[in-house]
Amino acid sequence: MCTLTYIPNQNGDYIITQNRDESPKRSATGLVNKKFSSHQLLFPQDRGAGGTWIAASNQNKVVALLNGAFEKHKHHPPYRRSRGLMVLDVFAFAKAKQFFQQYTFTEMEPFTMIIFEDGGLYEIRWDEKNKHIQTLDPTKKHLWASSTLYPPTIQQKRQDWFQQWLKQQSTPTINDVLGFHKNAGDGDPSNDLVMNRQNIVCTTSITSIEKTDGQLNMQFHDLMNENNKTGKINLSNELLAKF
Repeated sequence: MCTLTYIPNQNGDYIITQNRDESPKRSATGLVNKKFSSHQLLFPQDRGAGGTWIAASNQNKVVALLNGAFEKHKHHPPYRRSRGLMVLDVFAFAKAKQFFQQYTFTEMEPFTMIIFEDGGLYEIRWDEKNKHIQTLDPTKKHLWASSTLYPPTIQQKRQDWFQQWLKQQSTPTINDVLGFHKNAGDGDPSNDLVMNRQNIVCTTSITSIEKTDGQLNMQFHDLMNENNKTGKINLSNELLAKF
């Protein structure tokens, strides 16, 4: 769950896209559409615990997860709950701020989570001891990279590639964004956006969510099997602040 971009468009529309860098044994093969709490959710499902790294709701809410907080941490299982299941837990709370305040983060492995909700954009990082919460500007473009796989120098490279790409884009389409997520890099297979480290960890999929015309459209690109899936959720209400 390792490289994520957020790109706002006009009238509250946006594109959120994520490359999943994980063991090929945990690759997902399609999308799940199911009712959870008061939400209708659409997400790719992890083969392990059954959670996910990115999910979209008919209430115009998107939750995305990256492993690690600020720096690479030591793995100390067992943990209280899978981080992928925690992504689904978010939707049991009426608002992101309630999740931040009420969820039990102790004994969870470090993570970075991005939540888009009602026109607001939030980031929470858990470092095993403290939670660090930021309210971000939803009118600006953002990129995040997982600290467990990418040290600060490589994270900065990703930011540089992103900024260089943005200079060539006036209003990026979803195909433009997918092109960035598939092709950005400098020829280093270990650290390009589509990466491969001796088939132990590689980019198994790319998931993109586009909000437009009162609906969320999801594209899931399964890079392991060269198979693409699409799904759509109609928004039940749009309590959006216009950008």
